Amino acid sequence: MKLINPNPFTTRPEIVGTFGVVASTHWIATAVGMGILERGGNAFDAAVATAFTLQVVEPHLCGPGGDVPLILHAVKRGKTEVVCGQGPMPALATIDRFKGLGIDLIPGTGLLPACIPGTFDAYMLVLRDYGTMRLADVLAPAIGYLLNGHPIVERATATIATVADNFRQNWPTSAAVFLPGNAVPKPGTMFRNTAFGNTYARILKEAEAGGGGREAEIERARKVWSQGFVAEAIDRFCTEQEVMDVSGQRNRGLLRGADLAGWQATIEAPLTYDYGRYTVCKAGAWSQAPVVLQQLALLKGFDLDGMDPTSPDFIHVVVEASKLAYADREAFYGDPAFVDVPMETLLSDAYNDDRRKLIDPNRASLDQRPGKVEGYGGVVKLFRADAQRLGVSASGAGEPTVGRVGQTNGDTVHFDIVDREGNMITATPSGGWLQSSPVIPELGFPLGTRGQMFWLEEGLPGSLKPGKRPRTTLTPTMAHRDGKPYMAWGSPGGDQQDQWITQMFLRHVHCGMNLQEAIDAPAWHSEHFPSSFWPRTARPGVLVLEGRVPAETAQELRRRGHEVEMNDDWSEGRLTAATRDDPWRKAAANPRGMQGYAAGR
Repeated sequence: MKLINPNPFTTRPEIVGTFGVVASTHWIATAVGMGILERGGNAFDAAVATAFTLQVVEPHLCGPGGDVPLILHAVKRGKTEVVCGQGPMPALATIDRFKGLGIDLIPGTGLLPACIPGTFDAYMLVLRDYGTMRLADVLAPAIGYLLNGHPIVERATATIATVADNFRQNWPTSAAVFLPGNAVPKPGTMFRNTAFGNTYARILKEAEAGGGGREAEIERARKVWSQGFVAEAIDRFCTEQEVMDVSGQRNRGLLRGADLAGWQATIEAPLTYDYGRYTVCKAGAWSQAPVVLQQLALLKGFDLDGMDPTSPDFIHVVVEASKLAYADREAFYGDPAFVDVPMETLLSDAYNDDRRKLIDPNRASLDQRPGKVEGYGGVVKLFRADAQRLGVSASGAGEPTVGRVGQTNGDTVHFDIVDREGNMITATPSGGWLQSSPVIPELGFPLGTRGQMFWLEEGLPGSLKPGKRPRTTLTPTMAHRDGKPYMAWGSPGGDQQDQWITQMFLRHVHCGMNLQEAIDAPAWHSEHFPSSFWPRTARPGVLVLEGRVPAETAQELRRRGHEVEMNDDWSEGRLTAATRDDPWRKAAANPRGMQGYAAGR
């Protein structure tokens, strides 16, 4: 008997329950999060356990040496907040320092681009201030999978294969972990990282040694990380090791123990934008997150209700709005502690009414067109570099994505959780992936390379400065509906994240799709604007469509001037989502990549 799916845009049911839901980019992490909820933990306990597990089962996509923004809504506090786990650049990281090394573009691999690792402290902050469980409860699953093993996924082995020669020739400490027996692990085989497992086990042991309640344990764990053996090992490795990177030379790192000791994760209010019934919440301009708000501010002037989300009219107007928003990203965004970003203007009706006139319904723009705000930014820097001319492998140089044909080096991770009390959390951890930097042998994990997002030129919003946060692409999203917390969602994918996030939201809001349908529907991304990652290239006018986009749509988009490239049928994005629609808790996860799952009851 042939089963017929009545909806060609969906692969799975939307998960619906009243107890709680977890959606993540890996089925094991989703199961761990649900396990925490079943044992009486809240959404924040589940989030920390899920996040630590993702570091283990998706090591090509995130790690403890990386960074994370989180958005959460705690019922008891009655407000939505952003947790910044994006560490800044170290004190030694100056433009002159890089220029003195003969470098004019921060390399995308190695030790030089390492920021202060932000994930561990951010998770401890969430656990202490919002969670209910002890540190051992949320760390136990990750430690177990590190020491006892887990089935390594195909995309992890494919990533290891792309950098295996570099590991053997230049990064032997990484080869020792990720090339057991000097061979690339086979998909589905048991994989262990005992050095990493022992690191978390030691942190837990030292945290528990002083007695006291869970808050005291958590504070000791933070100190062990930032001032104890972890910080010491990072300092020693960066000081003593000369590491080959994509600059073609061997360089020592700039990160020091004093940098870790002087930084902690912070809590801040989200940026928000009202779009019909919805108030969309994002992190600030230290990330690319406000481009979602800017896209919505432009699209508010179009009637999208009931439109076919695979039609040329729908795709064209969304793409053209994204080009304008991303141009402003390049021209204005930067760490607000260092850069005065005119966000009130960028989200204002007057500004967007004027910008909206630039969208030609019949013609694609091939220009970079940032807005003009008196006294601010307004320049888009285009830089082109050819990795091949450097004579070194560029694998792992940028934050990898699944949005291009032939890429095998993975991307980032994401999760969304809602518990029965209505607590909600969404996060996009990344960085510190196995292909970014060599493993620190005493710790079992590499550092991140987020510093590659800075420019080595004075006077730009993204100019390098010590203590400054890079403009991360990591960008979870939360939305209220009719004044109540409603939806948490996001996707891995570097610069494409806020394109896929916006598309899914529009399909849900305007096209009547449930979460799973909105995730599964054919998607696309533009490569029109400069990449955030080494070698920082732009491809003006290029629009990459998933293969399931109708042929007549692709033809019409070409007629309108888009440089259309066709990707595989299931290749665009790795979205997950969860909603609180009392009394229901709903969730969905992306089938692309064969890893993400949602669970709930």
